[in-house]
Amino acid sequence: MPEKETMERAQKDLREGKAPSTAAGEFVREEIEHVREGKHGARSPQQAIAIGLSKARRAGVPLKPPAPGKTSEETRHKAEHDVEKGRTDPQTDEEGSTKRGRSRLKAMQREPKNTTSHQALSAHAEKAANKRKKNG
Repeated sequence: MPEKETMERAQKDLREGKAPSTAAGEFVREEIEHVREGKHGARSPQQAIAIGLSKARRAGVPLKPPAPGKTSEETRHKAEHDVEKGRTDPQTDEEGSTKRGRSRLKAMQREPKNTTSHQALSAHAEKAANKRKKNG
């Protein structure tokens, strides 16, 4: 579930007429912070970004699924599913069990936190930019 501040910032961006990708960036930023804090685990910067985009779609940000050929069909299908989820009312959250919560925390402690370091994100941005240069 996205934080209240993230939702407010994303809605503000959309009200100001900014692109949906700008609003989705707020969710990506939140996800990166969560990985750094150890609340979530991500094995790569791309995974953290994908989780953030999924949260944005589920929160109702009008972000289109990736174009055919850009990603796998499975990824496109997941994005379309997230968009559909974003159009419906969120379901009520159930109370989690203590045992599950404890095991989740232990699993998060094993996950690497350097996947969202400034160096890793910088390297990812550089690779993405070079990819765009080659294609464009």
